[in-house]
Amino acid sequence: MSTKKNILITGGTGLIGKQLTLALLAKGYRVCHLSRTEGKDPQVKTFLWDVDKGQIDEACLDGVDTIVHLAGAGIADKRWTDERKKLLVDSRTKTIGLIYSLMKKKPNQVKSVVSASATGYYSDRGDELLTEDSMPQHDFLGTCCIEWEKAVDEGQAFGLRILKYRTGVVLTKDGGALPQLALPAKFGVGSPIGTGKQWIPWIHHRDVVDMYLDGIESETMASVYNMVAPHPVTNTHMSHAVAKQLNRPFWAPNVPEFVIKLLLGEMGAVVLGSTRVSSQKIQDAGYSFAYSDIASALKEIYG
Repeated sequence: MSTKKNILITGGTGLIGKQLTLALLAKGYRVCHLSRTEGKDPQVKTFLWDVDKGQIDEACLDGVDTIVHLAGAGIADKRWTDERKKLLVDSRTKTIGLIYSLMKKKPNQVKSVVSASATGYYSDRGDELLTEDSMPQHDFLGTCCIEWEKAVDEGQAFGLRILKYRTGVVLTKDGGALPQLALPAKFGVGSPIGTGKQWIPWIHHRDVVDMYLDGIESETMASVYNMVAPHPVTNTHMSHAVAKQLNRPFWAPNVPEFVIKLLLGEMGAVVLGSTRVSSQKIQDAGYSFAYSDIASALKEIYG
């Protein structure tokens, strides 16, 4: 590339946003964040917004040609009350909607939007192998993702290149699902959850960042891709692999579904649902995984 793109990131201080920001800066990109609070990194200009009040610093679009939309409240951070469900949807849809509203009234040079979505789009599907053409489920997770992608796709009205990544369970010891998955094993009671047969569409955090870099640098990638490793594993396989990597025993009986539902309520669907997702489309597009099997991924993470 002769010139580096200028990138505006929503959710830039989140788990993936931090890593992606560092990777972009290392490659010489100009990176800015949209955030509710002032940033601390002198290399990254932070523009303030308040989505609830419909307020946004209009200068955030100056010079920007690519928007990376990662904003969204954590799906598994709190129980799903009606208020929480609304926040989970609004934090993904109203955020990008506010940017599009600004684009309507302010001249800009934005050409692309690269956005997160999630494999929750497919929700609980047993052993079915799910591709980007598979239909969504209309439970809460599926509906949240449908609304999320619909909001992002509004950018097509501006002639933008729209790229969405339906992201699986991102594995990193710095946050997300893995520390929670590893907790029983660390206490010496490693065991599967529920039947243990449910599929987990996992992906290593480095592959997540690398795919975003590819999506940002591409001029042609568009529509939607599954962001998952080539070899999904069952909950039993994952739990056993984590215990093995931590040199902990794996002997306890399965944690019954009713216990999970009692503890987590409707949010239990996140760990009890089975989502077996194909990575074939992203591989056909030329992406080569750094970590394609769960053993090598966990070995790198726990090293």
